[in-house]
Amino acid sequence: MAAIKKRGNSYSIRVSCGYDMQGKQIIKSMTWKPEKGMTVKQIEKEVQRQAVLFEDKCKKGLYLDGSIRFAGFAEKWLTDYAEKQLKAVTIYRLKYMLQQINQSIGHIPLEKLQPIHIIRFYDNLAEEGIKHTTAYVVKIDLKALLKEKGYTYQHLANLSGTSICTIQNICNCHNVYHKTAQKVADALEYPIENLFTRQLKQSKLKSSTIRAYHIAISSVLSTAVHWQIITSNPCQRVKPPKIDTKESKYIDEKQALYMLECLSNELLQNRTLITLLVYTGMRRGEILGLKWSDIDFHNNTITIQRELLYTPDKGLFEDTPKTTTSNRIIKVAEAPLKLLKKHKAEQTIRRLQCGDLWHNNNYVFSTWNGRPLNISSVNLWFKKFLERYDLPLITLHSLRHTNASLLIANGVNITTVSKRLGHANTAITASICRYGVSIL
Repeated sequence: MAAIKKRGNSYSIRVSCGYDMQGKQIIKSMTWKPEKGMTVKQIEKEVQRQAVLFEDKCKKGLYLDGSIRFAGFAEKWLTDYAEKQLKAVTIYRLKYMLQQINQSIGHIPLEKLQPIHIIRFYDNLAEEGIKHTTAYVVKIDLKALLKEKGYTYQHLANLSGTSICTIQNICNCHNVYHKTAQKVADALEYPIENLFTRQLKQSKLKSSTIRAYHIAISSVLSTAVHWQIITSNPCQRVKPPKIDTKESKYIDEKQALYMLECLSNELLQNRTLITLLVYTGMRRGEILGLKWSDIDFHNNTITIQRELLYTPDKGLFEDTPKTTTSNRIIKVAEAPLKLLKKHKAEQTIRRLQCGDLWHNNNYVFSTWNGRPLNISSVNLWFKKFLERYDLPLITLHSLRHTNASLLIANGVNITTVSKRLGHANTAITASICRYGVSIL
């Protein structure tokens, strides 16, 4: 039976959990503090309830105390909290960061973890050369090898489980990850070292990346406080790294008009995708996750209810939008809708030509055979497109900032713009907006 002892304004609850191999009694303890305003009878009743619950947890082996090491608790935090509450992309990043975090503080018991341990870890992250990037670049004339074997880019992409864009990148001597290089080497039945050169680059982490580590550690420790394993979060006594603020990238009205004009020379799918981004401000994952059932040509609206995302461990997958406010229906101008109708007709012809090779996923933007479009291939094309027409080297996400600024310039109030973009609050919208002349 649990032993209860009053200590000042709180109560100590102790439970015997048997004896260890040396015959020493194993005692587990917790502290419970009554809420303000509770009567004496309420306190007596609640402390007894807490004692029963605590004893039950101890008997079932569910109780954790501050002696658990950071790495052990972080693993439990991932399975019992993070994987149930957070997005798959966030989980992937957290797992990656925790590998490095655990190398530094993973061995320290939670109750002994001090701010100085965390500060030293941040100092280490800020050192020059802390970031190690391994890349592989082709060292032979891959185009000539493909010609010799009678392979097209598409054939090698199918054999290796990659994309045409990836094969093009490799042939043009762009860096790729080990996993991709190995797939291509296996498909060609060559040892990887005969096709690729391994390159190791060392660099410094950005302040925003170090801050992301701070947020990850703090999230783990905040949960430990909430679960009453430790009494306070040492991260709250550590000043997080200051982020080097950068202005949001965007293009002005004149540049946007010129870009839309240049798009008339591009493939219809690419023209439609970029035009739609300019006019709607959708996120990249949202536009790639669009299906024809989301387009209402009669009411000139688009329903955003999913994202197409990618992680190395899962590949391409569908997920719900970033936040609850990201689920939305937006009005669309006539210009992008006309392009969408033309693109749909063109895609229908391509689907009929492919026959059984077509993957009927119903995506608005897809590969030649209906498979979901990978964001990396769109990024690569967009960069080359901007260079071709001497446009500012912005990113696809910059078109979201452009859309917000143009709407504001046209007199649309910031609350409406925020809802249209699916932002969690207007402060986010205000931070990215720049004023210009609207073309929307």
